[in-house]
Amino acid sequence: MALRHVIIEGDEILRKHCREVDQVTDRTRMILDDMVETMREAGGVGLAAPQVGIMRRMFVAQPDPEQECVYYLINPEILERSGTQVNEEGCLSVPGYQGTVERPEQITMKALDRNGRKQVYEFDGFAAVVMCHELDHLEGILFTDKAIEVYEVKEAADAGDEDKL
Repeated sequence: MALRHVIIEGDEILRKHCREVDQVTDRTRMILDDMVETMREAGGVGLAAPQVGIMRRMFVAQPDPEQECVYYLINPEILERSGTQVNEEGCLSVPGYQGTVERPEQITMKALDRNGRKQVYEFDGFAAVVMCHELDHLEGILFTDKAIEVYEVKEAADAGDEDKL
């Protein structure tokens, strides 16, 4: 595994729509593993492929860093959404800023897993926020585009050490 460079806001790649993954291969799995390592090293809870310069529809997420469960979602699609919640979000690609964003409280999502098998997932609460945030990256959307309010934050230690998506 290897750490990858996280692309920062201002780079046009973050505004592009990603292409589907045609086939899940060993190379796909290697990229996903690199993304997990990069996400963890940067203190994030999710990382989408375009954030590391790969224009494919896939992301990784670990909504609860206390648990070992990592989601590998390839060609994800939301099937259902319900309720609403408003939370503070940050992003590895938008360092130094957070925003207040409205997202669904619950979602049902389908995607391929890291082995290319079709899966259906249900997420609620913070996990739903993470999945929606990462899915937006695949459409070229940043949390700042949807935020009710965006504000600058100090170093993570001074800002309550919020998780970054």
